[in-house]
Amino acid sequence: MIQQQLRQLLPEGEVGPCPAFALLGGSVAALVIWKWLQKRQIQEKIEEARRTRDEGMRKIAKAVQQFREQVPSAQTDAILSLPLLELTRRLQEGSLSPKTVLYTYLEKALEVTKQTNCLQHFIPECEEQLQEIQEQREKGLLYGIPVSIKDHIGYKGHLSTCGLVQCLGTVVQEDSVLVKVLKTQGAIPFAVTNVPQSLFNYDCSNPIFGQTLNPLNPQKSPGGSSGGEGALIAGGGSILGIGSDIGGSIRLPSSFCGLCGLKPTAQRLSLSGASGPFSGILAVPCALGPMARDVDSLALCMKALLCQEMFQLDPTVPPIPFNEEVYSGRAALRVGYYDTDGYFPLPPGVRRGLRDTAAALRQAGHQLVPFSPPRIHYVMNELFLKTFFADGGHAWLDMFRGDIVDPSLKSQVNFCKIPRLGKKLLALILKPLFPRLAEYLSALSGMRSVKEMWNHQHQIQAYRAEFIARWRQLRLDVLLCPVLGPAFTTGYPGRLLTAVSSTMLYNVLNFPAGVVPVSTVTEADEEELKLYRGCCDDPWDHTLKQAVTGAVGLPVAVQCVALPWQDELCLRFMKEVETLSREKRAA
Repeated sequence: MIQQQLRQLLPEGEVGPCPAFALLGGSVAALVIWKWLQKRQIQEKIEEARRTRDEGMRKIAKAVQQFREQVPSAQTDAILSLPLLELTRRLQEGSLSPKTVLYTYLEKALEVTKQTNCLQHFIPECEEQLQEIQEQREKGLLYGIPVSIKDHIGYKGHLSTCGLVQCLGTVVQEDSVLVKVLKTQGAIPFAVTNVPQSLFNYDCSNPIFGQTLNPLNPQKSPGGSSGGEGALIAGGGSILGIGSDIGGSIRLPSSFCGLCGLKPTAQRLSLSGASGPFSGILAVPCALGPMARDVDSLALCMKALLCQEMFQLDPTVPPIPFNEEVYSGRAALRVGYYDTDGYFPLPPGVRRGLRDTAAALRQAGHQLVPFSPPRIHYVMNELFLKTFFADGGHAWLDMFRGDIVDPSLKSQVNFCKIPRLGKKLLALILKPLFPRLAEYLSALSGMRSVKEMWNHQHQIQAYRAEFIARWRQLRLDVLLCPVLGPAFTTGYPGRLLTAVSSTMLYNVLNFPAGVVPVSTVTEADEEELKLYRGCCDDPWDHTLKQAVTGAVGLPVAVQCVALPWQDELCLRFMKEVETLSREKRAA
């Protein structure tokens, strides 16, 4: 077998009856050659994927150029500046054509991806979809709206890679349910966005398509795992995107890029046809959700998706249509709030942004109630991490077989590679000096029996009940809390997996949670950051300080939360926060 592959891959004359080939008789030499062969095959697959992407980009650029020659008067800047609600109105009434809008966004997306590397590829079928919607008798709620989708949301005939080389040969056979519903509502999926390798990172880099940059600052990450979506929308190359969230993957890019993003209650939107390396994990569920420039756009997207078409295509989704009355409500709210969860204290600008938002809500007539989320150390390690590393990380490590580990993930991979006994011993040794790392290593050791896993799932249910009981005791409507930010310098997220405590809590709880930008980092915030010590003054705190340094002018966001299935109330609260923050900035 090795001999045949060598004859195919090595230059003529390097394989044959020569003294060097006798080395194959030795196991070390055979292993070295096999590794070399494997690396070369991986590189060839990567190069082929990049060639295909580049060819697709050139075709779209040519199509855009032809359109510009045909319609030189198209008002590109005016179209790109329109909010989604206004754009849909003009498309519905016919004062703008879907073709003009599509090619305007294709042109802008080309520009943004040249700057940020946010796209994996365009969807050439968008031109066919353009023809189809013009032939539809009824115009859907998203008629003519170009929509970008995250890599693992299946689109027929295209790759769904999750940033892994092993997925490059697998083409999606059928549109995901969400893509089908988007098309029914008149939307035009036009681009697939980049993701981190394996999706389990809140940076956005993989060995196939490379590192995606934040359009607001190229030294910074756009967040992840929906980082390509964040970069494309923030750069103006998309007006609406669909991401996914299992630990903060919609909310973190929204925070880093200054966008609005909603993680709905899991199961509110269909996951059918969305692939992923962690498919099948139910204890901490994944959710698909929208990302956009404003809250009204998120609400319109949810309204469009929560339709009979989706309920019929996926009967496992509860048939709960969008509740416009709740979203449009104006009654004063009882708002719980906190500016730190006690596990990973966030930078000064983030805490200032939250306190200012709480003050604005109080002044607007809402009732603010201090809240303290219980036992975040326990939730982070015993509930969240143990869910994904129940087997000690073996299933996750298997994803990298026959692949190159992206530099941004090497820290996480190296921790997982430590044998179980080694993790336990290191945890004991480090506990007095570095308790958070000790807890992390212990969690990565996983579970040893089915009974232990059943007990773990029961603990998640018990924690949800405890959290809801505290919520009801305080008679809360919604919760205002921090979200990780500002944007990290690239490369840092992989070294600080546990810094996502602010977002992962609401995945464990399965509460709807959304992010709204409220401010930007100031010079005063940057000065105060120099005094930051975190909660332990340990290496993780020092790394967080390094990661967010140099963020003056970058967005600061807050997180808005509601109880399960109250997604419309979550959006309504987000809209209130957005309105107040805009009024303050305009004053």
